[in-house]
Amino acid sequence: MTIENAVRVIAGSIVLLSVVLTLTVHSQFVWLTVFVGVNLIQSAFTGICPAAFFLKKFGLRHA
Repeated sequence: MTIENAVRVIAGSIVLLSVVLTLTVHSQFVWLTVFVGVNLIQSAFTGICPAAFFLKKFGLRHA
């Protein structure tokens, strides 16, 4: 799996988890979704993605 695909899987999983937690636990979990969305937007403009940094440390590589 490439870093780009892994970042998408992680972001999508966190968004889905956030939605479930928002609906079942507490409405403030919606901020987790906001955080993921803002991080995706800033990484598109800056090219800096914290998740990609950690995935590189774990040994994943670009395609």
